[in-house]
Amino acid sequence: MFAALLLAQAGPGAALTPIADEVSSAADLSSENRAIVRCSAAFSLIAYGQESGNADAQKWPAMSERGREFFVRALAGLMDETGLNRDGVSELVANEAQALINNGNLNDVMPACLLMLETSGV
Repeated sequence: MFAALLLAQAGPGAALTPIADEVSSAADLSSENRAIVRCSAAFSLIAYGQESGNADAQKWPAMSERGREFFVRALAGLMDETGLNRDGVSELVANEAQALINNGNLNDVMPACLLMLETSGV
């Protein structure tokens, strides 16, 4: 559900609206923050797939609660650290979600993301 909202909110070619000029794309983020964006996108896509009955998404642990909590906490921290506003962070995640879909590597990133979820304490 939260992936669909992100993808609808930040369509292709939409402009970022950052508060901090120095952060305008995922490439401008630290490697840790890029991983947070990637995993937030992955969790939202898996949760959406699970809610939609997608068999491939069902093989992963349920993401509707823990994935959503990680998403909220991690992205709030990202906004605090980078100065991006909600729209800017939403666009970063939506772009990453689209890249995961386009590249077909959602399942490839999930093991590392699940490890990040476990170490997050969520």
